[in-house]
Amino acid sequence: MAQPEVTVVTGAYEAVPYPVECLASLEAQTIDPERIEVIAVDHGSTDGTGECLEELAGRAPMPVTVIRQADSGGPGGPRNIGLDRATGRYVFFLDADDRLGHEALQRMVAMADRAGTDVVLGRVEGVNRGAPRSMWGRTLERTDVHSSPVKYTLSAQKLFRRALLVRQGIQFDESLFTGEDALFTMEAYLRANGVSVIADHTCCCLVGRDDGKHVTKSGSHTLRFGPARRLADLIAALVPAGPRRDRLMLRPFTVALLPQFGPRFLKDSDRVRRHKLEPVKPLMDARWSEDVARRLKVEERLRLRLVAEQRLELLTDAVKFTAERKQASALPERRGRRVHLVYPHFRDRAAGVPDSVCLASPGRPAPSPATTRAARPPSRAARRARHLLTSPGRPAPEPKTPAAA
Repeated sequence: MAQPEVTVVTGAYEAVPYPVECLASLEAQTIDPERIEVIAVDHGSTDGTGECLEELAGRAPMPVTVIRQADSGGPGGPRNIGLDRATGRYVFFLDADDRLGHEALQRMVAMADRAGTDVVLGRVEGVNRGAPRSMWGRTLERTDVHSSPVKYTLSAQKLFRRALLVRQGIQFDESLFTGEDALFTMEAYLRANGVSVIADHTCCCLVGRDDGKHVTKSGSHTLRFGPARRLADLIAALVPAGPRRDRLMLRPFTVALLPQFGPRFLKDSDRVRRHKLEPVKPLMDARWSEDVARRLKVEERLRLRLVAEQRLELLTDAVKFTAERKQASALPERRGRRVHLVYPHFRDRAAGVPDSVCLASPGRPAPSPATTRAARPPSRAARRARHLLTSPGRPAPEPKTPAAA
């Protein structure tokens, strides 16, 4: 038999009835069924998932190999088993509770062949859940992780050239319960000779489960901070110091850390709040820098600065300000050449927060009229302040998923 165009690796755990629609979406693909290879790995299901996969495999038009093993504790192990068994030119990782869009494999393989790229992102949509949005502005035959927002989607549901994965020895970290796909995908991005984006056609539907068994909905904050540090370490190891590294460092800080120190932080007990600060300190000590901080919005910069300094009371004040959706007033200085935003503890001597933390950068809309002194027509400085509220150049982060979808 000719080499398959693509191997679809499907990990499954307690997935009934989702594999039915997942396999149906594979059967509906427009690539010749003999050019698709499916490797489905059931890791320790007790709800009949393994039997369901074997039944579906028996009547599928393409070759489907079902592997049953003990529970591995996370999705990394099953994906590695599928990757080791794969023979296709490309590999696509599809969870058993997700499904492919019409013509998805044909379009992604054609894009990779035409552009000669190693990773293809096909547009994803969420079903009963969120999905990343910022990278679907337009279709790109060739880009990279530095020139586009692809760093904000690090889920494994992408097409990878298998030769790249084999040559570079890229595999999923089986020691991680969550976040293993972010490490895998970021390394592939950084080692790839190019990345393609299909923005005008839905290639994958990420399905939200209502049974509480989706791995990204489980696990405490302690399971998320470790992968965030590993991701930051990977970026530091593969990208030389400088602006490119600083931009990529935004990903672990904004996606993994900030949500833990946002409104949900106020619902935590004092004990939990302190417990959150402790495990994140090694990451802040190793990777937090002024060069990274200045690329953040002021309120994000302030919160993370206080996290880095382990200042619980001040951090709580800053989080409350953000949670209440308050607008910081703008304080133009030096004839409008500099604008500070008045957030909690700004110029409070006891707090000792440097003015630079609250210094706005040009390029964003201004505060609402209520936050400016609008009793008289706006001065030149005030008009300038409207454009100096937040830092430029950072796409909105992908919707909340610890491993990033």
